[in-house]
Amino acid sequence: MSLPPKHPRHKSAAPRAAQPKPAADKGQLHPRNRHQGRYDFPALIASSPELAAFVIINPYGKQSIDFANPAAVKVFNRALLKQFYGIAHWDIPADYLCPPIPGRADYLHYLADLLASCNGGEIPRGARVRVLDIGVGANCIYPLLGHREYAWQFLGSDIAASAIASAKAIVQSNPGLGAAIELRQQLDAQHIFQGLLQADERFDLSLCNPPFHASAAEASSGSKRKWRNLGKLDPKRKLPVLNFGGQAAELWCQGGEAAFVNRLIQESAQVPQQVQWFSSLISKASNLPGVYSALKQAGAREVRTVEMAQGQKQSRFVAWTFLTAEQQQSWRQARWQ
Repeated sequence: MSLPPKHPRHKSAAPRAAQPKPAADKGQLHPRNRHQGRYDFPALIASSPELAAFVIINPYGKQSIDFANPAAVKVFNRALLKQFYGIAHWDIPADYLCPPIPGRADYLHYLADLLASCNGGEIPRGARVRVLDIGVGANCIYPLLGHREYAWQFLGSDIAASAIASAKAIVQSNPGLGAAIELRQQLDAQHIFQGLLQADERFDLSLCNPPFHASAAEASSGSKRKWRNLGKLDPKRKLPVLNFGGQAAELWCQGGEAAFVNRLIQESAQVPQQVQWFSSLISKASNLPGVYSALKQAGAREVRTVEMAQGQKQSRFVAWTFLTAEQQQSWRQARWQ
């Protein structure tokens, strides 16, 4: 039996206001996250020699990489995936989102805790658990990490054919992933679940990292502001407009995060029996009241908010279910036991 560490989370029935609680150790990653502390660059370089060309000495005299350089970030991610997760081949097209792996891993670990909390403290593992990744992206990062950590099965969806093609190339180039990760294009960009899921499909979890911004201009402005705050705007140096790259659908949509998550909630209510726990990252805490209101209106029976942190970066996800306690018990017995 695998007992997850205790982490505060807010749990409420839908009619009650849900308020997030801070993580037990502010700024720290989940205890099961492999990316605690400083990286061992000699070990990373030994495994991925191409990383050596991108290593710099930061102002604190420590080895690091230049996170303003998209090529450096891509090679760094490739090295992390190889050393920590055994992903030998990983690449993404130019200008696609290159995700921060520690934060992505945290979302999955806390989702595992969510499943354990309604399974007697035991994290369900293996092919019996199926997860839907909404907006899998060209990087396919959640299925890669989730399968390596918990051996879960994944369906990754995306509206962009190029993103699906890239994700498929990653899966096909790593032996053993093809049987665990399925990729499917959502052909109607106006919908999320409708037209994507088959009537008999069931998922234990859905996860989503929604587009953050409401427009391309807002995305560009936000990135420049981030560099300014970090003291990295050097007039003598040409920095990328977007810090980790990203295509339009990855970065912005009409109405931004709030509008996307509202649509996600509305559509989840149309397939309430096909997913045990729906979830979405919520980057802006100011969006939470609207999310809770939409969930109440949609008829969610249980809502949980989990705070996460990586250094100074604060984030969270909201999870909800339309299943009663009795239905959740039947679900566990049918699928996990």
